[in-house]
Amino acid sequence: MKNLPQKVRSKKLSSRVDLTAMVSVSFLLIIFFMVATELRKPNVVDLSLPEKYNDEAYRHVITCGNVDVNRIITVLLDDNNKIITYSGLFFSPIKEPTKVGYDNDGIRKILLERSNLIREYSAAIGRPKYGPIVIIKPSKKSNFKNLVDILDEMAIGKIDTYAIVNDFTEEESKLLASN
Repeated sequence: MKNLPQKVRSKKLSSRVDLTAMVSVSFLLIIFFMVATELRKPNVVDLSLPEKYNDEAYRHVITCGNVDVNRIITVLLDDNNKIITYSGLFFSPIKEPTKVGYDNDGIRKILLERSNLIREYSAAIGRPKYGPIVIIKPSKKSNFKNLVDILDEMAIGKIDTYAIVNDFTEEESKLLASN
């Protein structure tokens, strides 16, 4: 008998696929997209806008002693990055209306000086926790950036009590028109 050539049999490879690397990549992608989604959430500021008030009733509340007029600072926002600010009430201001800008020698300086004065005054009368009350009144001509900038100034000056009001008195409207 002659030797017949034997069939060469190929070695059978394992049919198992190692998925370890794929699982690792999958988890990394899941983590990446979860973090990316969390970082893309918009940051918003909650605003509590007061109810509309009657000007006469507002004057009555302030003159009755419920609110210390010395603590009030009003900031009127106008177009072209202009700000008009006064202390006290418009009909009896502690500090006359002044026109300022958004620079360091502008609104920031006024807010810091007035805030320090109010805190010293409050400490002297036995109310050390009482700080300034800022009333922010953006005009229809002012833009959203101006409002955000003034809110940043509130944070920089550590002013805790402020309100955004869109009601202008007739006198304030005339003041904005004249500047």
